[in-house]
Amino acid sequence: MSKVLGFSGGDDFCPRGSIYANPKEASFFLPLGPQVDVYFPPRKRSRVNAPFVFDGEWFEQKQKTTIEALPDECLFEIFRRLPAGEDRSACACVSMRWLKLLSSICKDEICVNKSEEVKSEKEGDDVEFGGEGYLSRSLEGKKATDVRLAAIAVGTSSRGGLGKLSIRGSNMVRGVTSFGLKAVARGCPSLKVLSLWNVAAVGDEGLIEIANGCHQLEKLDLCKCPSISDKALIAIAKNCQNLTELSLESCPNIGNEGLRAIGKFCSDLRSISIKDCTGVSDQGIAGLFSSASLVLTKVKLQALTISDLSLAVIGHYGKSITDIVLNCLPNVSEKGFWVMGNGNGLQKLKCLTIASCRGVTDIGLEAVGKGSPNLKTAHLHKCAFLSDNGLISFAKAASSLESLRLEECHRITQFGFFGVLINCGAKLKAMSLMSCYGFKDLNLSLPTVSPCESLRSLSICNCPGFGNASLSVLGKLCPQLQHVELSGLVAVTDAGLLPLLESSEAGLVKVNLSGCTNITDKVVSSLANLHGWTLENLNLDGCKNISDASLMAIAENCALLCDLDVSKCTITDAGIAALAHAEQINLQILSLSGCTLVSDRSLPALRKLGHTLLGLNIQHCNAINSSTVEELVELLWRCDILS
Repeated sequence: MSKVLGFSGGDDFCPRGSIYANPKEASFFLPLGPQVDVYFPPRKRSRVNAPFVFDGEWFEQKQKTTIEALPDECLFEIFRRLPAGEDRSACACVSMRWLKLLSSICKDEICVNKSEEVKSEKEGDDVEFGGEGYLSRSLEGKKATDVRLAAIAVGTSSRGGLGKLSIRGSNMVRGVTSFGLKAVARGCPSLKVLSLWNVAAVGDEGLIEIANGCHQLEKLDLCKCPSISDKALIAIAKNCQNLTELSLESCPNIGNEGLRAIGKFCSDLRSISIKDCTGVSDQGIAGLFSSASLVLTKVKLQALTISDLSLAVIGHYGKSITDIVLNCLPNVSEKGFWVMGNGNGLQKLKCLTIASCRGVTDIGLEAVGKGSPNLKTAHLHKCAFLSDNGLISFAKAASSLESLRLEECHRITQFGFFGVLINCGAKLKAMSLMSCYGFKDLNLSLPTVSPCESLRSLSICNCPGFGNASLSVLGKLCPQLQHVELSGLVAVTDAGLLPLLESSEAGLVKVNLSGCTNITDKVVSSLANLHGWTLENLNLDGCKNISDASLMAIAENCALLCDLDVSKCTITDAGIAALAHAEQINLQILSLSGCTLVSDRSLPALRKLGHTLLGLNIQHCNAINSSTVEELVELLWRCDILS
């Protein structure tokens, strides 16, 4: 002890005196109290915060050592041995360095024992899955960052990883780059669906990592990704051979080489969509279809510089194609459509959409109709050179046609329209005309023909030349109509609509007369009397001559009506009261938008209707006070109210 305390006895020990030059040093070893035969002034005891090293008369604080001093290699080995996914997620929140290390660990590098695997499976039971049955995440705008992607990859890796990832846009300051996709590729090898929209900072490196790490990828959607080129698409083709759907839009660096690789390696490809990719030409389309045509069923080509050669290849090799969309192909001529139709390869085609293609002429479209014996649906949009004769020839050639939609085809007139109805009377079920300005309301005398018994749905929208004379003929040709939409036809009056209503034998189910400003209560009363037993949906939006008399007729006859729109009509409180007092009415949707004569007095009637209402629109009903609206919201708690 004498050596430790620094004295040898005898004269060195002084009663009533300290044995240390500095009395504070004794406080580390000797307790303070009256029983000790030493003296020094009372002082506060020192607090020890860290390890100290004894050196002479003073203690010196030792430098603190933490886990941050370990190199990345050591931390990597520690992290991959963490027992549970929750632990890895917690560590990812510590620092950016830890998050990057954790996100760089591939799933097969994680050391997990069997007990932890069972635990992670149980934890996965509480996870919300997408409609496809696997984990789904979507990042948009400011939320789309590399840090968030890395965190998602780490957090979902213990639960099977992501199955679907969608990125829309990117953070302007810290946007998504290839680093974020690398983290996803390593942590989510089971990724099946990837969608990248408007992420300019993502290049080939990131998508190649996806190709190398996510071999189960089935759907790939790239839109406005200028930094991704054929190199990345070739890697996807070679490593993700389960790919079934591919969509490319506004990717200028993706061209023919990438498409050829897709056609060569992705034998299960069933859907391809290419839009506004300036690097794609006939060689790419030919390479794709000549290899993948056996299973490819859906094709969409839009805003491309391809020529007649591409359509010839499709017409020859597209033996499995069922749906095809050709939109804005300025270099395709009449010859291209003619060759496609005569290639005998479109035997299974069921749905055809052609828009803004100058090559669609009477001859070309007729050839397509002849070469597609199973065609059921056709949509022709902005076909400037298609005439009545071509339309009728197409309808005759496409013997299985069930639905035809014409939009902005201004050379089509009443002759073409009624010609289709006469020549496709056996199978045509639906026909639609939209914004076709070639119609003129002429008094036509059609030959005696059998009516079009198969037509069930007719839609004519914003065709100003379609009037009463055309409607009168239409009623005689189509007695089995159930769905009728005549919107924006300002030339139609009661005289044209009444014959159509009277000739309908099957009973109308859905009727849309929105924008027909010249019809009156007489039409609605006739409709309610003749078809009230089948009518379920009625739209009178903007019919300014419709008044309470129409609502009274509806209340009395339309027991099955569930959706009624009388927006901007001259409806008053009396009409609403009539609806409320109907014995069998079962309204679920009621729109009174812009009915300025409906006031607070309708509150009791609306409350009564609220027993069945699920949606109520009272926007721009200026006579209804805000207090009444609040009361309605409180009373009709199960009804969505727009005010």
